[in-house]
Amino acid sequence: MIIGLTIVAMGSSAPEIMVAATASFNGNTDTAVGNALGSNITNIALVLGLTALLKPLSIASSTLKKEMPVLLLVTLLAVYFLSDFLLLKIEGIILITLFFVVIGGLTWISFHMEKGDPLQPETENEIPSGVTTSRAVMWLIVGMILLPLSAYFMVDSAEVIARYFGLSELVIGLTIIAIGTSLPELAACIAGVLKNEDDLALGNIIGSNIFNILAVLAMPGLIAPGVVDENAATRDSYVMLALTILLIVFSFNLKGSRCINRIEGLCLITCFGAYQFLLFS
Repeated sequence: MIIGLTIVAMGSSAPEIMVAATASFNGNTDTAVGNALGSNITNIALVLGLTALLKPLSIASSTLKKEMPVLLLVTLLAVYFLSDFLLLKIEGIILITLFFVVIGGLTWISFHMEKGDPLQPETENEIPSGVTTSRAVMWLIVGMILLPLSAYFMVDSAEVIARYFGLSELVIGLTIIAIGTSLPELAACIAGVLKNEDDLALGNIIGSNIFNILAVLAMPGLIAPGVVDENAATRDSYVMLALTILLIVFSFNLKGSRCINRIEGLCLITCFGAYQFLLFS
């Protein structure tokens, strides 16, 4: 669970962070904001919905009780920051500061977990074996080179598509870029459930969404603060909040089963389809 909330989530959120930074440097604040909000919407409604359709997600770790309130709080914070149609530098500083606070808190939890946690054997099996330090450093360098390059081409191509079809930068960030940068989360979730590690899959979604708000949304605030599209505040941020609440309800339903089943997964996918229809109608 901790691996899902930290290492896996940070790794799969790296594209969103880099794309948001690239868009912000290009002055496309709405694209960066749309990427942050759209990625969270996509992670819950599409990625988690597809994963639950593949295999119902049982929620076995009590850690979720601690992390889901954090996700709800940071989501409410994002809604509040965008409510005045502005994303200020001070708000970006607050978000990135909270990002490091959350990382520190999750690290502290990982070192103070109770012994005998049922997830310990599963998470230990996730640690790669036989990988030398030199090989790990090599792939780290390759990733650090390719990630900003791919982010540059993605943002540049999205701008061309937006101009051709007459779409706003916000909609492009909410759709094409958000779905594209959420593919790592989809891969991580499917891999998790296929290995019967449901908490790893769900932890990846929760962690990624927390990091998307605190780190990805911080990028336009830090790099290109200013006015944001009012639709981001009056429509998209509330869709993100509603889906976050729906995730919590599905995870801790009144029957106490603590399981996201296929019907609930289908409901999430339906919500995603309805949201896409709303964007393009």
